[in-house]
Amino acid sequence: MKLAVTSTGKDLSSKVDKSFGRAKWFVVIDTSTGAVEAHSNAQNVDASHGAGIQAAQNIARIGAEAVLTGNVGPNAFRTLEAASIKIYLFGNNAETVEDALSLWKEGSLKEVNAPTREGHWV
Repeated sequence: MKLAVTSTGKDLSSKVDKSFGRAKWFVVIDTSTGAVEAHSNAQNVDASHGAGIQAAQNIARIGAEAVLTGNVGPNAFRTLEAASIKIYLFGNNAETVEDALSLWKEGSLKEVNAPTREGHWV
């Protein structure tokens, strides 16, 4: 399974980013091989609108089957849901990408079935 973790940096030791659409990086881990890739989300960090949708579309193109993040807005949620990508929240329980991955492996992360925050312009 490919997991995408919202991150401030490019590797497992990087701090997690609690934002989905405006996260600086997505660290993608293939849980079957252990391969780790970093994908920049720089184009959405300062986007005036559509950051969540664009980030979700990028995650779908990468082939991730799940996202580990701190929050997800309504537009990103709908886009991820339409692509059948699961969303798990690490909340305040993870400091690094590796922490989030460990929590997911333990089954400690909550899968969400609704947005966790209002839209950016609400």
